[in-house]
Amino acid sequence: MKRKLPRMKSDKAAEDLLRQDLSNLDFRQFKPVQFEFEPKAARVNMRLPEPLLDAVKAKAARLGIPYQRYIRQALEQAVTRGK
Repeated sequence: MKRKLPRMKSDKAAEDLLRQDLSNLDFRQFKPVQFEFEPKAARVNMRLPEPLLDAVKAKAARLGIPYQRYIRQALEQAVTRGK
């Protein structure tokens, strides 16, 4: 039976884990994440209908991300789709 990956609270704990045999760990608990490397230098100010903003915030909460990041990801997907 595979065991869950333990929570690590330090880099040392992570390094110690990686020195072990990891074949008996259940990696299905991992979720994909995206890292945002580019600096955010430009600002955008827009007005939205309140129900739309509420829906955006609710969707972002379900995904476990801040709503502004969710908006940024939606914009990125919209402009890169069909390239």
